[in-house]
Amino acid sequence: MSRLDQLNDWLHQALQGKPHHLTTASADASFRRYFRVHLADGATLIAMDAPPPQEDCRPFVKVAALFEQAGLNVPKVLAQDVENGFLLLTDLGTQTFLDVLNEDNADTLFRDAIDALVTWQLASRPGVLPAYDEALLRRELCLFPDWYVARHLNVELSESQRSTLENAFSTIVRYNLAQPSVYVHRDYMPRNLMISTPSPGILDFQDAVYGPISYDVASLFKDAFISWQEERVLDGTIRYWEKARKAGLPVRSDFGDFYRDFEWMGLQRHLKVLGIFARIHYRDGKPKYLADTPRFMNYVRQVCVRYGELRPLLRLLDELEKREPQFGYTF
Repeated sequence: MSRLDQLNDWLHQALQGKPHHLTTASADASFRRYFRVHLADGATLIAMDAPPPQEDCRPFVKVAALFEQAGLNVPKVLAQDVENGFLLLTDLGTQTFLDVLNEDNADTLFRDAIDALVTWQLASRPGVLPAYDEALLRRELCLFPDWYVARHLNVELSESQRSTLENAFSTIVRYNLAQPSVYVHRDYMPRNLMISTPSPGILDFQDAVYGPISYDVASLFKDAFISWQEERVLDGTIRYWEKARKAGLPVRSDFGDFYRDFEWMGLQRHLKVLGIFARIHYRDGKPKYLADTPRFMNYVRQVCVRYGELRPLLRLLDELEKREPQFGYTF
């Protein structure tokens, strides 16, 4: 029996035999698939298919409850079969922030996103979610040499190049771990925020952890699928920092220090995503994500140009991509 047949059989029970039909809602970079469940009265729900052993529904259920307890708008779990990887959820609609974002509405939508993020972080408690610790940060960074460099660029690093990369990784992780910790959504970006009431509806939170406070801000303003001018990134980060300070969150008292945290955290994320997008292409056969790797390499280079400690990493990137060296301001 196919997964789709299994899902329909389970939905027949979960919906107590109500007639329904399915359409594809979305598929993400993992093995999860989402279907929109259309009922006879015109109402819609969402069915998640997360096939074991590749996926585990339990983190989604746990984190959804944390968001709901914080008063935020996430899908409600109406029925579950975590052993077989099926969830029935409320439907937050069809339009993401990414679908509608433009210069006219960006300030309003980002204001909603910042308010929700501050609320989420204020609910933080240690020991509830997995720690975004050194082991996890390093494991993510290693996706860059393993998949982007070795597989996508087809380059075998020399001992000297490996040493340069390891030194850069150690510095990045040291800065990341020096930040205060809060709940981290881990993919808090316009593609996962829905046009909904209240705004925003929040999706794709199952990988949430307890870690560096600037991570979700970096995800929001240095996105995987849309780029903004640096003045908007700076303005949005200032708006978040001001609201976070006023709310009593443990951000740095000086904005310059917080922005440094933001940039070094973004650097870790962007190197990781370069590796993930290459892996999704070569291992999972999903080529569309690879088209966004230049955006991430640009994010990485912007930070490397600014900080003297990252100059060796910038030289390494120039070697790997056979580019002329870049120069810029350093701090």
